[in-house]
Amino acid sequence: MQEVFVEYKTFIVFLHVISAVVWVGGMIAMRYAAHQSFIEIESPAKRLERIAHALKRLFTIVLPFVILLLLTAVMMIKGYGLSQSEFSVLSHAKEGIWSVMFINLIVMMKRRNRAEKMLSDGDFAGAKGQLELIGKYMVPINIILGITAIFIGAYFSSTL
Repeated sequence: MQEVFVEYKTFIVFLHVISAVVWVGGMIAMRYAAHQSFIEIESPAKRLERIAHALKRLFTIVLPFVILLLLTAVMMIKGYGLSQSEFSVLSHAKEGIWSVMFINLIVMMKRRNRAEKMLSDGDFAGAKGQLELIGKYMVPINIILGITAIFIGAYFSSTL
């Protein structure tokens, strides 16, 4: 794997960085741009439908990038030999951050799917409960974790 990494290092690092940008940037755009527009929708039912639809689109866009991010992370850890280096603690911390973010993403996707079913059943209060947790806590947590992981990656790029 190290030979492949050396041969395609720039491309692998690029895919890793762009994947992080799409994932974290998508969440930032959703939380701080789109969310503000959703609040202005007067009909609570329509607002919840639009939020559920936007989240579905976001998750559809970011999921391939999340998988690509995890694959390129493994390639970079192996390629740079980070597990056996002085940076092993930081590389494992970064792995842990992306793993927590991935688990959080899967839970958000499940909550969104439940909300969509509740909306189709007319349970607007239940749908709101599912979606509210995503917007208030789960996305902001992933944004903070993602920015932290990106910072660690920037540190690596300046020292490796």
